[in-house]
Amino acid sequence: MTAATRSTLTDWAPPDAEQDALRHTFLAFVDAVANPCERACVPGHITASAIVFDATGEHVLLTLHPRVGKWLQLGGHCEAGDAGIAGAALREATEESGLAGLTLSPGPVQLHTHPITCSLGQPTRHLDVRYAAVAPATADGRPPAPVRSEESVDLAWWPADGLPAEVDAESVPSLIAAGRTALQRAGLLA
Repeated sequence: MTAATRSTLTDWAPPDAEQDALRHTFLAFVDAVANPCERACVPGHITASAIVFDATGEHVLLTLHPRVGKWLQLGGHCEAGDAGIAGAALREATEESGLAGLTLSPGPVQLHTHPITCSLGQPTRHLDVRYAAVAPATADGRPPAPVRSEESVDLAWWPADGLPAEVDAESVPSLIAAGRTALQRAGLLA
């Protein structure tokens, strides 16, 4: 997983200087610790997430995170069986949404780092590699019905330009913009 994560970060072309600087920080972290993708890495660890859009790109699926208390994109910790960081992002988005057939962006769309107290009960830092995903189209043109997992307090589709007051305003709007751009460039939105 470490080599695949290093390769993903090395190959990624960030959209701006700030994201490129963060990419270099992530790469230095990956090279500095023995287990950068494992939650047991107490100083911090690489995580994977995805902002999920409906087929039109007009709605995003957000989860009300139990520890953070805000609406966020879907995602979480890497697992030993994940096929790289993209595989972790797709697995997490699928598990947390209950939606089959999600299509992931060709590469990351954004990097983000934030302090958090994980399930191990110790303060740590997540170095989150963020993707965008699009849900399959439905016959009636509405977003597909998600199935809330036990990892979430709530799960709902929101208009991309009408997010709830409790959204993580520091990171989710910019992730939506980056995700929509990546999916449009890849021809994945209707």
